[in-house]
Amino acid sequence: MGKRVLLTGCAGFIGWKTAKKLLEIGYKVIGVDNINDYYDVRLKEYRLRDLDGESNFRFFPVDIENLQALDVIFRMYSFDAVFNLAARAGVRYSMLNPHVYMTTNANGTLNLLELMRKYGVRKFVLASTSSLYAGQSIPFKEDLPVNTPISPYAASKKAAEVMAYTYHHLYGIDVSIVRYFTVYGPAGRPDMSIFRFIKWIDEGKPIILYGDGSQSRDFTYVDDIADGTVLAMKELGYEIINLGGGKNPIPLSRVINTIEELLGKRAMIDYRVFHKADLKETWADITKADRLLNWSPKVSFEEGIRRTVQWYLQNREWLKDIEVGGE
Repeated sequence: MGKRVLLTGCAGFIGWKTAKKLLEIGYKVIGVDNINDYYDVRLKEYRLRDLDGESNFRFFPVDIENLQALDVIFRMYSFDAVFNLAARAGVRYSMLNPHVYMTTNANGTLNLLELMRKYGVRKFVLASTSSLYAGQSIPFKEDLPVNTPISPYAASKKAAEVMAYTYHHLYGIDVSIVRYFTVYGPAGRPDMSIFRFIKWIDEGKPIILYGDGSQSRDFTYVDDIADGTVLAMKELGYEIINLGGGKNPIPLSRVINTIEELLGKRAMIDYRVFHKADLKETWADITKADRLLNWSPKVSFEEGIRRTVQWYLQNREWLKDIEVGGE
């Protein structure tokens, strides 16, 4: 095929899997990531090592906030598409350090769009979030008015979406925005519930649970998310597409019970007050993804959790030192 893409956030959880998928189907991937220490960089180094052996992959330790460094990369290579999966993640942390969310998620996206305009790159795939649907009725459809973000993280992702629309309108850049719903899987983020619950239950430490466990999420396995992200490279004009489980959302109490069964251990739970920046429930309407991309998730929640626990047990020796936090 010989096509080349730029993929930002390649050391991130979803970026890593998306890079793997692109390489599998014959693309050349130029990956950038700033390897920030929002969570333990050993997980990011683990993912990069998995990519380093690929002959069609090249990595640059670049921050998307750095317009000059990105310009050098755009001058070096001709890209068929840009995947922007680099982002400051984390709803709660965005309340502690809101400025970096805007500089990365909004300004970083603007940097990429401006360089695409400058160098004539026609296709943009932007990773976005189900956090935008706060206050909307479920299941969440893409045409809902997402104008009430309840965290700086969600607000910064909304800014990225509308800037992408502006560049589509002004310069004809073809844009696919994929809104992710609670992605999990092997080598996932240690600040996310699945990783934390597995580690805490295995180590006999109390699970910190905000709320009573009835809050639910539309969990989506990372390989399915990567497949949908790659399919979104299709020429669509300007489209927002949900990538989620698409079935009844799964309560955290069921997540905990499933992990308990797989580990053969009981969880101790430290109940905390539900956090005001969290959503009570997420549930993706994925009709549009099926219609436009012929995409639907293939990995069931039970199978995905089984694979994730298996990976954790295989890597437990070094994962024991990974800090998962809890506040």
